[in-house]
Amino acid sequence: MRFYWWGLLAKVGGKWQTVATVPAEVKLRAERKAGELLGQLKRAPAGRPAENTRQPVGNFSEYRQTLEETSVEERTAQRWQTVATVPAEVKLRAERKAGELLGQLERDKPGPRTELNSRLESNSEYRTVLTESNVATTTAHRWQTVATVPDDIFEEHVATVQQEQRELTSAGVLRLAEGIKRQERVASMADAPQMPPGKYRVWYADPPWQYGNAGVIGETDNYGHAARHYPTMSIDELCAMGTDIKANCEDDAVLFLWVTSPLLEECFPVIKAWGFKYKTSFVWDKVGHNFGHYNSVRHELLLVCTRGSCTPDDKTLYDSVVSIEKSRKHSEKPEEFRRIIDSLYTWGSRIELFARTDAEGWAAWGNESNAS
Repeated sequence: MRFYWWGLLAKVGGKWQTVATVPAEVKLRAERKAGELLGQLKRAPAGRPAENTRQPVGNFSEYRQTLEETSVEERTAQRWQTVATVPAEVKLRAERKAGELLGQLERDKPGPRTELNSRLESNSEYRTVLTESNVATTTAHRWQTVATVPDDIFEEHVATVQQEQRELTSAGVLRLAEGIKRQERVASMADAPQMPPGKYRVWYADPPWQYGNAGVIGETDNYGHAARHYPTMSIDELCAMGTDIKANCEDDAVLFLWVTSPLLEECFPVIKAWGFKYKTSFVWDKVGHNFGHYNSVRHELLLVCTRGSCTPDDKTLYDSVVSIEKSRKHSEKPEEFRRIIDSLYTWGSRIELFARTDAEGWAAWGNESNAS
């Protein structure tokens, strides 16, 4: 039974499993447990074996036999045993410090990136440090998230966990960080200005979508960069806006909604909650490649949704794919799409949700807009 358990741990903690398929917390716990079990195995006696011993080296000790049966290298086994000896609190404090230091490093420098290789070969101090120290981007972001928890709240969390004799883990601190972010989002929404009064026929929105991928709670990895730039909103929070939107919406109206491919399925409940039905879409080809989990992402989707009967006033058929190199400002969308909307829908009140700038002829609602 012990060898079965050990073999399972070795497969989870070992190099056969990739970081993408095993959450970091699970992998680390497996390594710690494997290190503990290895430390309990019988070792070979000191000195060289007798010359007349015919048994293979792997049978000299239970320890060596276990390594051979599970194809675990000696240096890997030593690392696991070292991990097992590090107290959880020390490990967590080291992660916080590493996260603080990583957060101070210079990120990607401005400049056009139109080739795939130039996207993958970052010139930033941050990327260089990760590469030289062999730290995965998901791990680095987890450390930085752990570091966002204020010192007083972190110390209170550690004291509470120890008092209750529970295990102190990164996952617990990540949940704490997400709770703090959620409170910030609620406060941000409470401080947000009221939606401009009136009935609107044309709606344009680029929601602050919240991502939760890569096995890390909250916003993570490449898609999760949004959380570093502005407060994000969950699907439930976005759906809750439906009451105000429907109260200010014409019976016949159109919605142009920005969404990225990873959230395509999740956006449809939001569309329904806002009182619209999906019709078609535009594709923004950003020209330059970006990172992704299944392919090199170079596009975003602008969904066209209607309420009642609201076909375009102008019957011009625009190309559904628009190629414009993206701006270096996070999530900024080309004004060309607003021009297309104005050309298709020539009359009626119009409003932009989550607006960053003011546009002539448009009402605006958002924490970065002067008109709201």
